[in-house]
Amino acid sequence: MTDPLVLLPGMMCDARLFLPQIIALSSEFSVQVAPITQGDTVEEIARNVAAALPDRCALAGLSMGGIVAMEVLRIAPARISRLALMDTNCQAEMPNVAAAREPQIVGARAGRLAEIMRDEMKPNYLAPGSGRIEVLNTVMDMALDLGPDVFVRQSRALQRRPDQQSTLRKSKTPALIVCGEHDTLCPIRRHEFMAHLMPNARLEIIDDAGHLPPLEQPGRVTDLLRGWLLSPQ
Repeated sequence: MTDPLVLLPGMMCDARLFLPQIIALSSEFSVQVAPITQGDTVEEIARNVAAALPDRCALAGLSMGGIVAMEVLRIAPARISRLALMDTNCQAEMPNVAAAREPQIVGARAGRLAEIMRDEMKPNYLAPGSGRIEVLNTVMDMALDLGPDVFVRQSRALQRRPDQQSTLRKSKTPALIVCGEHDTLCPIRRHEFMAHLMPNARLEIIDDAGHLPPLEQPGRVTDLLRGWLLSPQ
């Protein structure tokens, strides 16, 4: 029997990010979604996630969810039977990116979260095509439901996030590294780097997807996750 699958959404996202995968995989596997909304640092968020995990699980995170997943791997490696990192970044935040978050934080606190999200989730983060408007609308709905306080906490956590290169280098956990070919926020080269760091990693590039493959190419992501869950260790 395979271990439960625990999914970690990205920044300002909830279970709706993985809804196609939840629907498709729940008849075969135990599937859970762990929120990454509680805590002011990546370390604190990861401790809260780890406290709620099954004794052993397959852990998959996208974007900020992947950043939290790497910290969970660092603090509780024995709990993670296999790891999937999707459209994410193992490195600490660059100073210029951290600085650019400050006006966003000010704007969110001033009641302009919708404007901030429209600017942040630029259409060119996603693959070209008519479907990206529906994806962006879903992202906006999730963000507005989570609200400005979560935006501020997650922004602060990302600004101060730890570098996880050594965590990946030391890990023997079987890993799936996934990136949309059009992801300009976390581009392919970063995922090639992560796959190179991890001795048991496999890299998959998803055609016609950008930063949010679970919504942009749901069938392809579902197939990858299913194969990853069933693959021998």
